[in-house]
Amino acid sequence: MTFPINRPRRMRRTDTLRRMVRETRLSPDDLIHPLFVCPGRDVVKPVESMPGVAQLSVDRALAEAREIHAAGVPAIVLFGIPSTKDATGSQAWNDRGEVQRAIAEIKEHVPGLVVITDVCLCEYTDHGHCGVIAGGEVDNDATLELLAREALSHVRAGADMVAPSDMMDGRVGAIRSALDEEGYSHIPIMAYAAKFASAFYGPFREAAESTPQFGDRRSYQMDPANGDEAMREIALDLDEGADLVMVKPAMPYLDLIYRAKLEFNCPLAAYNVSGEYAMIRAAGLNGWIEEERAVMEVLTGIKRAGADLILTYFAKNAARRLNR
Repeated sequence: MTFPINRPRRMRRTDTLRRMVRETRLSPDDLIHPLFVCPGRDVVKPVESMPGVAQLSVDRALAEAREIHAAGVPAIVLFGIPSTKDATGSQAWNDRGEVQRAIAEIKEHVPGLVVITDVCLCEYTDHGHCGVIAGGEVDNDATLELLAREALSHVRAGADMVAPSDMMDGRVGAIRSALDEEGYSHIPIMAYAAKFASAFYGPFREAAESTPQFGDRRSYQMDPANGDEAMREIALDLDEGADLVMVKPAMPYLDLIYRAKLEFNCPLAAYNVSGEYAMIRAAGLNGWIEEERAVMEVLTGIKRAGADLILTYFAKNAARRLNR
């Protein structure tokens, strides 16, 4: 029997050899950890559909931020649950709101941790939509000024970066103009540029208390079938001044992460969203998969597809494993 000269298995024989020729290297520096900040003190309110994730009061969020930073994760993204909601989401730009106070506390006590904030109205409106309602629909242009006010409030509190997730047309430009006019031209924007109307957001809506009270978000979030449109959305956000762009969710859209990296070659993030987290955790807790290995495989796959940064609820534990 004649054997081939080229045998790929030679370099797979030991763990050391495999590490030496590894093409994609996942690092703690690639990870961003989401946190949900709620009213009160000493509050840890578990999210039933996301085992291991909880709404946290500001003091508890600070403690968690310390742990995340100690694990080697360089950044967090904050989502807020206000004490009251109204039709315009006015608590979003309350300078003494939960997110704003969390920003100030974390920047004072964990100054090396990058604090990114979600800029959207869905957590703050009593109807659960991402913008102002007019005639039963989300009014795109009327929403832009409110998003800019929210971004400015976060930056005044000390946020290092803002991340608009609403999918209103023109919101990156509106926020960029507002920040520049107020002397914050140094603050970067991470745009949720290609955010799809996904079935994988359900657990997040429990965590953020942001389920729409009527209809759905398909009139402003993207149709999952559309890849070319996703590239146009990314191009528009870059033209408006986005410094980083994001594809969300991650796992069903690896092809678009790959395509976006090839077409734009700019800093690119992907969000390993709540439903993706919940599936892996549920399977792991039931013993159906090796959870730790599955997490690392998924995150490596997202990185291999082209993502420079990965927002994931697994960030802290993944970073600890990477640093072993």
